[in-house]
Amino acid sequence: MRKIAFLCLFLWGSQFTQAQMINAFEGRKTRILFLLDASGSMLAEMEDVNRWAVAVTLLSNMADSLRQVPDVEIGLRVFGHNKPNAFRDCNDTKLEVPFSAFNHKQFRQQLRVLKPLGYTSITQSLLATENDFPLDKTARNVIIIITDGVEECPGDPCAVSALLQKKGIILRPFIVGMGTDAESFRSNYSCAGTYYNAEGIDQFNKIIGVIVKQVLNNTSVQINLLDDQGRPTETDVPVTLYDTDNGNLVEHVVHTMNGKGIPDTLYLDPLRHYDMVVHTLPPVEKKNLDVIPGRHNTLAVSTPRGDLQLKIGGITNYKDLQAIVRRSGNMETVNHQAFNTKQKYITGSYDIEILSTPRLRFNNLIISQNKTRIIEIPSPGMLSLKTGRDLSGSIFEEIDGKMKWVKDIPSTAGRHEIIMQPGNYTVVYRLKSETRTLYTKKMPFAVSSGVNTTIAL
Repeated sequence: MRKIAFLCLFLWGSQFTQAQMINAFEGRKTRILFLLDASGSMLAEMEDVNRWAVAVTLLSNMADSLRQVPDVEIGLRVFGHNKPNAFRDCNDTKLEVPFSAFNHKQFRQQLRVLKPLGYTSITQSLLATENDFPLDKTARNVIIIITDGVEECPGDPCAVSALLQKKGIILRPFIVGMGTDAESFRSNYSCAGTYYNAEGIDQFNKIIGVIVKQVLNNTSVQINLLDDQGRPTETDVPVTLYDTDNGNLVEHVVHTMNGKGIPDTLYLDPLRHYDMVVHTLPPVEKKNLDVIPGRHNTLAVSTPRGDLQLKIGGITNYKDLQAIVRRSGNMETVNHQAFNTKQKYITGSYDIEILSTPRLRFNNLIISQNKTRIIEIPSPGMLSLKTGRDLSGSIFEEIDGKMKWVKDIPSTAGRHEIIMQPGNYTVVYRLKSETRTLYTKKMPFAVSSGVNTTIAL
C-alpha cells in the first residue's frame, strides 16, 4: 500500500499534470485511443511496483489532465485481460471505454477493475480499432499503444498500422515499450509508428507527457524555395501538402515572404508524413517529409526560375496566339502560354511550339535564373482566298528543298480569310468535280506582315 501511495504522489506531482495543456487543434476533434496491454507479463516489477500499477496510475492521472482540454476525447481498448495466458487467446481484446465527451470518470473506474491475465495480441487489437473511432473525416484519430512485450500471436502490426493510416482512420501511432528489450522491440515495431522505450517510472511518465504534447500541438515549418545558388529567394508560388499515407489534402497555400524577407511560417500536424508539391512550371515534388515536433522545421526544395516572354512585333490580327512549352526532348506539355505575356519557368532547356500558321518551333531554348528569355515573332499578314467552285487542296511551304504542309484550304466556294506568318508559300489544288490528277494546279504567293494578300483560285 505504501509503494502504491508513493507512486500516486510521484505521478501527481509530475510536470505532465501540472503543465497547462492546450489543444492547438481547437475546433477540431482530437480522439486519443489508449491501447493497453493487460497480458500477464505486465505484473512484472518496475522499480518498487509493477508495470501494470505504473500504467494504470499514470493513465488515470492523464485522464484528469485532459478533462479540461477542449475538443479532446479519450477511449480505452485493452487486450489480454479476459482469458488466462494458458488459453493463448489472440482475440482477447475489447473496447472498454468508448469515445464520448465526458467519459473521464468511466475511464478511471474501468482501469481500476481490470487485471492482467493473458496473451499479448497487438495485431488483432490494432486491427479492431478501425471500428472504435466515430465516423468523422475532420477528426484527428491517434492511437497510443502501451505494452511490455512483442507480439505473441500471428499477424503483422506494421502492415495493419499502414493500412489504417492509408484509409485515413488514424494518424501515425505511438508505441511505448515498458521495461522491454529496447532493440528487439524497436526492430519489430518502429515500422508501425513512433517508438519509445520506458525503462523506469520517471522515463515512462515523461514519455507519455511528450506524446500527449505532440498530439495536441502544431509544429512550425518554413518552406524554403531555393534558387540556383541555394538561397531561399523564390516565392509567390502555390504549394500543396498532402498526407503521405492516404493522399488527403492537408494544406494549400501561396508561398509568402514575411516582413523580414524570409519565408513565412506554417503550422503543421507533427503526426503526419507529408508529400509536397510546389506548383512551379513544371511542378516540383518532394515525398515522405517529416516534421520534428517541438522545433522549427525547414523544408527545402530547389525551384530556381527564370522568365519566358513571348512577343509579336507590330500590329497583329491574332486574337489569342498560344505557344506550347515543353521540356526539351519531352512531349509532355508544361504550359500553354499566350503571346504578349511573361511567365516564370524552372530553369533548364525547353522546346517551344507556336500555334501560328504555319507553326513555328524553337528547340533547346535555355531559361536561366532571374533572366528573361524573349521570343519575338513578326506580325502576321492576311491571306484572302477567293474560290469560285468547291476545291480540294493545301498550302505548302518549301523548306530546304522539301514541301512542308501548312494548312488545308477551305473546300467550299467563297471568300476565306486566313491569318498567316510572313513567308513564301504555294497552294496546290484541283476542282472537287475533277477526277483526274492532271488537273491539279499550283499557285505561289507571298504573305507580308500587316498586308492583306488576295488570291483567286
